[in-house]
Amino acid sequence: MADVERINTPVEAAIAEHFAGVKATLPGDAGSRETAFARFTEAGLPHRRVEEWKYTDLRNLMREAAALAPALSDDAAKAALEASPWFAGVHAARIAIANGHVVASASDLADLPEGVSVETLSQALAAGHADLAHLGAIPEAGDNIAVALNSAFMTDGVVIRVTAGTKLAMPLHLRFVVTGESAVATATRTLIVVEKGASVTLLESHDSADALAHQPNNMVEMVVGDEAQVAHFRIDGHGAGAQALSTLTAHLGAHVAFDTLNIVARPGLVRHQVYMTFAGEHTKGGVRGATMLTGKQHADTTLFVNHVAPHCESRELFKTAIDGTATGVFQGRIAVAKEAQKTDGQMMSSAVLLSDGATMNNKPELEIFADDVLCAHGATCGALDDDLLFYLMARGIPRPEAEALLIESFLGEAVEEAVDETDEDLREALLSVARTWLAARS
Repeated sequence: MADVERINTPVEAAIAEHFAGVKATLPGDAGSRETAFARFTEAGLPHRRVEEWKYTDLRNLMREAAALAPALSDDAAKAALEASPWFAGVHAARIAIANGHVVASASDLADLPEGVSVETLSQALAAGHADLAHLGAIPEAGDNIAVALNSAFMTDGVVIRVTAGTKLAMPLHLRFVVTGESAVATATRTLIVVEKGASVTLLESHDSADALAHQPNNMVEMVVGDEAQVAHFRIDGHGAGAQALSTLTAHLGAHVAFDTLNIVARPGLVRHQVYMTFAGEHTKGGVRGATMLTGKQHADTTLFVNHVAPHCESRELFKTAIDGTATGVFQGRIAVAKEAQKTDGQMMSSAVLLSDGATMNNKPELEIFADDVLCAHGATCGALDDDLLFYLMARGIPRPEAEALLIESFLGEAVEEAVDETDEDLREALLSVARTWLAARS
């Protein structure tokens, strides 16, 4: 039988043209970039016949391919960063990345807490930094097309190491902004190595202008050593025109406490992927999310949790509020290897549909090869509770305010589970995203 040659779409052809034009200017090993781009060349943009992308047909949804963004001037970068509100009220050491490039003059690189080292990814790639050996700690993520494109085009980012036993009292805040007079693409990569017994809180925020169809592709890789503690809070505040892809990988050692929370507030098209591997015993990991959609927005959360060590616990909770004709997607898979006995994995996705045109696609999965586990998954979709609405309105609360109270309570559960009860500033920064969305809806 003759081989069937895959025909590139115009967008795929444009991406190939962009890569050919910039690959010689990108830092690091050209061979590894070519290998990553070859995966894209072979498969193309993912579409609905690719099971992992069944509900987010990127080949159909992407109409144009934006060119890779050039570095901004310091003044333009600072102006864009000043306009970004996320985590503004939280005292933190900030690292600024504008249009895919680190902005040293807007970062606290010289005043980082003791026990933390930060280098720009571009410098690390050019110098062959030893920590780059940790890239790709979860090999399964490398086959993902969004990750392959990030690996091919990555321009900058940071390499962070938190040394053994370091207990950071101040969070580290990674601030990403995309701006410009025309739509641009970015490809940033952040590597975070947390050594044995260290403790760190990481904040991550993303912002771009509403009007333009920017195409950010961001990846954060974490390698967490034994007995370490990591709390990660992410706000995706990209504008309504953006087509944003993001990936988080977390390779966890033994006796680790790890939590990540992602809040999506105003996307055009967004897909957030999480790959988490329990590589050591007696580790607890939580993955949570709160998503707010309206208009024709589309948000996809796809989760892969891999238990390969025994006696570990994972908790996944996702809340989605959908208005207008927007579409929400949750795909979650917990895999338990034969050796991962005594695994406790619980996954739940809940959505509230606020209009007749709202759509939610849920696909939770369990893949279990061990025989002594406690695992479960569930998914719910429904409208606001009429009895609770009546209760609040009967006490003089107007319907819009009553709905807002119920929606905030619904979304807030994911926040409350992730944030330490003593950290009022962080809780307020996260809940304010929901309150801003609800105020706009009202």
